[in-house]
Amino acid sequence: MKIAFASDDDNECVQAVLTYLRSEHELISPTGSTIWPAMSQELARAVVAGECDFGVLMCWTGTGTAIAANKVRGARAATVSDAWTARGARLWNDANILALSLKRLAPDVAVECVTAFLSEPEPDPEEAGNIDAIREL
Repeated sequence: MKIAFASDDDNECVQAVLTYLRSEHELISPTGSTIWPAMSQELARAVVAGECDFGVLMCWTGTGTAIAANKVRGARAATVSDAWTARGARLWNDANILALSLKRLAPDVAVECVTAFLSEPEPDPEEAGNIDAIREL
C-alpha cells in the first residue's frame, strides 16, 4: 500500500512508526511543512485525491492533526491510542487517516496501532449505512 505520513516533531515514537512503514509499505511525504494544521490538511488532500491509500499523522496528542485533517471533505481521520480502536476506526468508520500522539504512546504501541489500522483494507459491510451517513455530513 501507498501510505502518506507527516509529523510535526521527531522522537523515538515517530522513528518507530517510520521504520515500520518503510519496511512494509510505500511511504510518501506529501508535505514539507511541520506546522500541524498545514501538514494535516496537505496529507488529507493527498489521501482524498487518491495519491495514496491511507494517511498517518503524528503530533503531540494526535488530536489537532485529526481536527485539521477532518476539515478536508472526504477525510475521515481518527485519533487512537490502542490497536483495537485503530482497527475499529477502519472497520466501523472507514477512517482513511490515522492520528497518533507522539508524546503519549510507547513506540511499540504506536506501531501496533498503525499495523492494526492498515490490516483492514475494507470497512465492515454491515456498517455501510452508517459510513454513508458520515460521508453525507
